[in-house]
Amino acid sequence: MSGSAPAGAAPTGLQGRRAALGSVALVVAGALSVQFGAGLAVLLMPRAGALGVVTLRLAVAALVLLAVCRPTLRGHSRADWGTVVTFGIAMCAMNTLFYQASARIPLGAAVTLEVLGPLVLSVVASRRPVNFVWAGLALCGVVLLGGGGFDRLDPVGAAFAVGAGAMWAVYILFSARTGRRFPQADGLALAMIVAGLLSLPLGIMESGSKIIVPSTLGLGALVALLSSVLPYTLELMALRRLSASTFAVMMSLEPAVAAMAGFLILDQALSTTDALAIALVIAASLGAVRGQIGGRGGGGGIRKRRRNRGRERPVV
Repeated sequence: MSGSAPAGAAPTGLQGRRAALGSVALVVAGALSVQFGAGLAVLLMPRAGALGVVTLRLAVAALVLLAVCRPTLRGHSRADWGTVVTFGIAMCAMNTLFYQASARIPLGAAVTLEVLGPLVLSVVASRRPVNFVWAGLALCGVVLLGGGGFDRLDPVGAAFAVGAGAMWAVYILFSARTGRRFPQADGLALAMIVAGLLSLPLGIMESGSKIIVPSTLGLGALVALLSSVLPYTLELMALRRLSASTFAVMMSLEPAVAAMAGFLILDQALSTTDALAIALVIAASLGAVRGQIGGRGGGGGIRKRRRNRGRERPVV
């Protein structure tokens, strides 16, 4: 490929910055896709129910990825299969809990509570003190975006959203591991099959034949593409270069993207407080990204550890 470094050569600083910026663009594109897909999913819930929407989203996405990727089932270790199955379970649980939450509380509040999971992960996973600052700044923005009205939310819906956030943190960790263990999007396709199979009986029990009505099925397919196939593929690619802690801080962009989608699609006006909250969240994400581009993020660390292991142990 033209312009690439010679085999065995370390990537230059410019190449590293370009790779990091490319990963950031993937995360932002994924966030835009998933939030616009979530808006469509809310419109679909009266027809198919929350669990029916989850089944449509995951099952259709599994079929699409299976057809596109055609993953091989051979040549994988027990650890590989354990990783991909756990990834699929986390994906199913995250979606199920989130749609149960969004059926009970406003979408913006659900996303705001859900993003607490990645924020906690960013603090736990980071080894750099400055990331605590970015995570704290993002948390301030998230709470401000919630408008201080979380105490007025349905407690069951709020609990579902927090549970979805915990599963989101697990999703981030195992998405990164899956991306390292499987080529291209093969691991994602296999994990999506696991998630689709787990969600299928729940959707059938709640919605029955409603989920196969042509109009419902068509809208569900669109939700699957926008909310699962496209963003999960983009995130899997980004996590091959970004550290889990940096990626988790960037997930604080989700409430801001949700607010923007609400303004553009649902004509929901943004208050001054909302704008300030979004500015704080974006500042935190930019700060985390700047550290990644500076060459101290997870991608470079992974490459360095691999090179060190190569020097310590001969290749057989």
